Amino acid sequence: MNRELAFGSYEDALQMVGARTEPRFAGTAVSAARIQHFAALVRDGNPAYWDDDFAGPVWGGLVAPPAMLMSLLIPPPWVPSKASRSVSIALRVPLPGTTFINAANEAEFLTPILEGDRLSVVEEVVSVSPEKTTHLGAGHFVETCDNYHRDDGALVATTRNTLFRFIPAAS
Repeated sequence: MNRELAFGSYEDALQMVGARTEPRFAGTAVSAARIQHFAALVRDGNPAYWDDDFAGPVWGGLVAPPAMLMSLLIPPPWVPSKASRSVSIALRVPLPGTTFINAANEAEFLTPILEGDRLSVVEEVVSVSPEKTTHLGAGHFVETCDNYHRDDGALVATTRNTLFRFIPAAS
């Protein structure tokens, strides 16, 4: 059983529609090392990720690959302080169901994310579906919308994510 999941009824879950988190801030600024490590892992030679002489005049600095967005705010699994690790708002929606999968994700980028940017995210529960039965089992779709801001307050990206929270069907 996943201890990070909140459990409750569909009616409990509906009460979270419209709920928003406080801003969660990245622990570090976007760095060239992270950008280039990510680009190396996916073997992407885009000069906007690697070449300051190219990226500076065109973009204003090295650009974080779009696929890197959500990883920029994932908290580390451990930090030396006693700060508690935050859990995604989608997992805090109280529902039946012992597991989940990502069903859909879309992102809109309003401006490039650059080396040196410090980001924050505000998560919102957009909707919770009535119970649906799929080949995986019976459960609910939870849609969230996350707004990513730079430290100057500018909105840089928005993502919409749909998770399917379910009780696995008997095999």
